[in-house]
Amino acid sequence: MLEGIVRESIGKKGTKALRRDGYLVANVYGKGLENINAAFKMNEYIRTVRKKETLAFPVSVAGKEMNVVVQAYESQAVTGDLLHVDLMVAQPGVVATYNVPVVSVGEAKGLKNKGLVHYAKPRLTVKCTPENLPNSIEIDVTEMDTGDSKMVRDLAEMPNVTVLDAGRVALVSIIKAK
Repeated sequence: MLEGIVRESIGKKGTKALRRDGYLVANVYGKGLENINAAFKMNEYIRTVRKKETLAFPVSVAGKEMNVVVQAYESQAVTGDLLHVDLMVAQPGVVATYNVPVVSVGEAKGLKNKGLVHYAKPRLTVKCTPENLPNSIEIDVTEMDTGDSKMVRDLAEMPNVTVLDAGRVALVSIIKAK
């Protein structure tokens, strides 16, 4: 479980001091909950996020244990280091908006015809409860040739999950390599 500390100072000076000490600044929030200004050890946070098996993962801040989902993050433009992360508490039974990764399954026919797989939308916005939250949305690309694309309307119906993106939005396409 990822353990964090509560930030006393939320100003620029305190934030810079935490970053110098190897901490990642975070905001933890949820419906009906008070916001928590927290900080996590950078290396532990990255290790936890990479090893997680579901979108929601457990954290502990000031003795409170909660399941959270990464909603947004900010990284440094040149180095790519994480600067800030927003974590939303995944409350059981509460409907919320989540960004679910799109994953392609299989090898497309178009790859043999000098094509490339292009993810037009790497994350799909869905509305559901944490119990019904899919870990990823899988799209079968085995029958796709160059010029083909799969759109939101081509997805199979997911029970108790509402897709908020328009049906005309392309998710994955096979484009011709230049």
